Amino acid sequence: MKRRRKSGEKVQMNRFALPLCYGSEAPYYYYYEVAPHEREERFHLTSELCVMDDEHYFIRGCLEIPIIDYHENFIWTVWVSLSKESYDEVLEKWDERGRENSDPYFGWLSVEIPVYPETLNLKTNIHIREVGMAPYVGLEPTEHPLAIEQRNGITLERVKEIQEMIQRYN
Repeated sequence: MKRRRKSGEKVQMNRFALPLCYGSEAPYYYYYEVAPHEREERFHLTSELCVMDDEHYFIRGCLEIPIIDYHENFIWTVWVSLSKESYDEVLEKWDERGRENSDPYFGWLSVEIPVYPETLNLKTNIHIREVGMAPYVGLEPTEHPLAIEQRNGITLERVKEIQEMIQRYN
């Protein structure tokens, strides 16, 4: 079984160490729609699941992008909103063996990824994987640059470019 890369794990590229995973600790709405002093009351947030105001439901997953001519994927850890029905079904199966055989769940991307044009509310399919693995997030095949990169892959040079853009953003 392929091992999941931990956040911040790096790959050597010539003399450069490049992180292959970036992500957000909470959905967009946590940071930009709710005042900091209201967050604890309005959100139930874990590292994998989030509920806002008992009416908005989110799951954290991996949006994986193949790296051309490399043995690992580049990963964005992202939050996706689900319907209450889908969220409840995911929770029901959360610790069950065989959960990876579930049909994918439709969701809306609920993060802004700063190195791309608007990513909030891109259409996704969430594929639940075996227990212990974060769900796989597949984007609808559109002409959005992130969707194109997920389909076609990126080079190590693009990974380096992303790293530089993230450093400027932070």
